Order: sequence, then structure tokens, then C-alpha cells
Amino acid sequence: MGVVRTGALLDRIDFTAGEAVLFPGKADNLYRLRAGLVRLYTVDDDGVGVTLRYVKPGAYFGEERLTSRPRRYFAEAVTRSSVEVVDPDALSADEQRLLSGLLAMALDSMGRSMHRLAGKPFRARIAAELLELADSELARRVGNVSEIRITHDELATAVGSVRETVTKVIGELARLGAINSGYGKITVRDLRVLREVAGE
Repeated sequence: MGVVRTGALLDRIDFTAGEAVLFPGKADNLYRLRAGLVRLYTVDDDGVGVTLRYVKPGAYFGEERLTSRPRRYFAEAVTRSSVEVVDPDALSADEQRLLSGLLAMALDSMGRSMHRLAGKPFRARIAAELLELADSELARRVGNVSEIRITHDELATAVGSVRETVTKVIGELARLGAINSGYGKITVRDLRVLREVAGE
């Protein structure tokens, strides 16, 4: 990932896990995640939060600043996170090209997320969410498996559901041999099976 030049860097802000990073409203700045994991989500008419995408280190968010349009989503630090506030007008040509590429990837990620929400069974949505988190700051390698530090409640919040439904699906995925579920963690045992369930 590229490095933001000093002239383009306006500030750096640290957030604790669970802390709000952004709210819907006027978009004043562009942001780059230096460390941690940030979740962008929206809330439907019933007050249920649905994840749009995860921002991982090196990626940008707050891109509506580039179009002067209002922000329509929330951003939350999933883990302890460090966020850089960036002036897009001060980015070099190389940094602007990098930004364009990263935003194109983010758009693709959001499109896949919306496709899961609209067109895939709930089990596939859970599997895809676990795949996304398996290489994030929530996960750590233990031998040849990936251990994701997340509860059923947190996973339910991320996919816009309730714990009971998520627990049922987690049980199904465990019986397929894709994962193991323990207290406050989910261990990915077989990526191939998880990808098959996710339809990827």
C-alpha cells in the first residue's frame, strides 16, 4: 500500500474497539486506515444494521468527500484502530492513482456484499462474512487454521440478523467441517468448504 505524504496528512486519530468513527452527514475529509479494522454499515427502516464493507489497513474510506455528496453510512472501529485524515487535493499523481485503484476495489467489495444480501441464502452470507474476517485484524493464525475473535452476537450485528439465527447457521457450518465454534471465537478449519457454501 502507498504512504500518504506529510502535506496530505491532516491528522491521525486513534479509536478503541466499538467506538464510532463516522456518522452520516456532511463529508469533510477522506480517511485512510493505518491500523486496525473499521466496519462501514447502514441501518434499515427497522433499525437493523447491515455491513457494507470492512476497511483494512492501507485502504481508504469517506470517498464521498471526492464528490461533495453527504455520507449515508456509519463507520465503527471493530478493533483498536488508527485512522489518518487525508486532504485528497494534496495527494500526488501517484497517490491519486493508488487511491483510484483502492476505491475501485472497495466498490467491488461493496457490490459483492449487496449481492450476498439480495440474492444468496443466509448460510452463504455468514460463510462469506467469515471469509472476509479470516484475514482481518480480528483473526490470528493458530497452526494451519485461522481463529476469528468474534461472538455470535457480533456476527449477527455484522450481517443484520439475530444471535439465534446465526447460532443455527454456525452449527450447520461446523457439521460440514468448515469451522469450529468456541467461546468468543470461530475457527476456520476448511477454507474450501467455506468458499463453496459462500458461493465464491
